[in-house]
Amino acid sequence: MTRTEVDTAETGQGGAGRQGGAGQGDTGSGTWRAGLRRVFRGVFRPGLWKRGPVLAALALLLGLLMLLHAEITDYGGLGSLVETFLPWFGLFVPVLLAGAVWRRSASVVVALLLPVTVWLSLFGGLLGDRSHSGGDLVVAGHNVGADNPDPAGTARDLVASGADVLGLEEVTPQARPVYEKALARAYPYHTVLGTVGLWSRLPLSDVRPVDTEMDAGPLGEAKPAAVKLSYNRALRATVATSRGPLAVYVAHLGSVRVMPRMGFWTDSRDRNAKALAKAVAAEANGRVVLLGDLNGTTDDRAFAGLISRLRSVQDEAGDGFGFTWPAEFPVARIDQILVRGVEPASSWVLPATDSDHRPVAAGISW
Repeated sequence: MTRTEVDTAETGQGGAGRQGGAGQGDTGSGTWRAGLRRVFRGVFRPGLWKRGPVLAALALLLGLLMLLHAEITDYGGLGSLVETFLPWFGLFVPVLLAGAVWRRSASVVVALLLPVTVWLSLFGGLLGDRSHSGGDLVVAGHNVGADNPDPAGTARDLVASGADVLGLEEVTPQARPVYEKALARAYPYHTVLGTVGLWSRLPLSDVRPVDTEMDAGPLGEAKPAAVKLSYNRALRATVATSRGPLAVYVAHLGSVRVMPRMGFWTDSRDRNAKALAKAVAAEANGRVVLLGDLNGTTDDRAFAGLISRLRSVQDEAGDGFGFTWPAEFPVARIDQILVRGVEPASSWVLPATDSDHRPVAAGISW
């Protein structure tokens, strides 16, 4: 074989080797590009976006419902009803997402971005622990329940909470002596006006009832003082702390009812809320704590007057949603601790007692 033939053979082998290497690289690149093209074709396949129009519409409506809840009419209490259980509307998101997977619908997945974004903007901040160390005073509130079969046991549980100031609602005339006896050692200062009471480790002064009802009867006549006091559902007192006087309100607003002909009936509660907001607005003390069963959540429009003047310790220093009612399986936080002029350090729900509400507590600081 001549040198030229050897060179040609070597050149051909080298060229073939180089061509084979290039071909293998092209094959890998082509496979990757082909896979990417298949993905894009799948995503933009018309059928994938046309499936599930009803589910997509429901997802958008869910998002708009949460976004515009304040615009829902309150006829028949509908607006208040929606706002009371507003956090639970987020449960519809995984249901709709499961429907999107089952239908293989891209449009439903995209539509779900609206309710997810709205829900997180409303309640995402409540998912973590917002409490921090510190706190000069521990306050607690509890609707002890008019039908509580063991008021003495409930009193012992409340003493164990370590609260410095304790506000109770639904204190019946029959149970009042039991609470006074069981709480006397831990709380040497106390007052009970009507069905609400305040127990304190610190001295109390300037105690007075807060009229959350109309001053006149159904025919316009003035209600006798004894009648007003016996049905009194709110009080105000000054607690003498080492950091100065603290105005404490204890309130139990009117109940709400679901009635076939009237819908979600909130008239009594709404009237009480406005009167209480008026009393708080007139409060001269810059440091205020409100302990109460408000029969509604802070998302409810009925409490706009209160929330504009007071802050929720649960929203600022709680852990989770802090639901309190019903005690067996809480679905709403209707027992509130609201403050002004002091800083919430922590907020928590105490273990259930024999009441149908769970007690709430909070640490506050100056």
